[in-house]
Amino acid sequence: MAARVEASLMITCLADTFFPEVGVATVRILRRLGVSVRFPEGQTCCGMPLFNSGYHDDAAAVAARTVDLFAGAEHVVVPSGSCAWMVKAEYPALLARDPRRHAAAVDLAARTRELSQFLSEVLGADGASSPFAGKVTYHDSCHLLRGLGERGGPRALLQSVPGVDLVELPGADECCGFGGSFSVRLPEISAAILGKKLDNVERTGAGCVVACDAGCLMQINGGLSRRRSAVKALHLAQVLVGEERA
Repeated sequence: MAARVEASLMITCLADTFFPEVGVATVRILRRLGVSVRFPEGQTCCGMPLFNSGYHDDAAAVAARTVDLFAGAEHVVVPSGSCAWMVKAEYPALLARDPRRHAAAVDLAARTRELSQFLSEVLGADGASSPFAGKVTYHDSCHLLRGLGERGGPRALLQSVPGVDLVELPGADECCGFGGSFSVRLPEISAAILGKKLDNVERTGAGCVVACDAGCLMQINGGLSRRRSAVKALHLAQVLVGEERA
């Protein structure tokens, strides 16, 4: 019998605060695939807002705490391209002045994967067991695509769901306009970028747009709600667990 895979869930602050259903769906799909899921308590933000705002010392303090919290985890799974990128790409450099924690950060980076990458690369899983049905389109979140270089994995998982009709989104690789504090600091530009994204989504005729990052879901869902659009924005985990319908 194959050894049971264990994974610690890094839930992210946006999922914890605004999209708890994404966390629930993530745990459900992992358990369905035989993964033993752990949830280290005391998790906080990954530090990306501090880092992007130039507060690197404060971001390093958050990184150090997170590295310690997830020490010893066999795998760390993150339902967010942005937060996974922060851990993998920025933590080692942020902790470069602390040899012990730098080594731990490098180790954590190697054990951390965004959810779609964990499903594909570690488990070799697909979406064949999902009862989800409908026409969907997919939005590439910026950090998952450009930071982690992931394009095909989420699409392959969606295409493996028997009831899913995946249609390509024009401008799928273009930002939705969220960009964390960017949407607050430059709301007019953010709204214009979002407007183009929503126009493209609605033109596909899809019942839902799927993303792998809670920041994108918050931005796109807000825009769809204000338009009173019939289109829904869902996280990949929600489609794979099959609790929603397009």
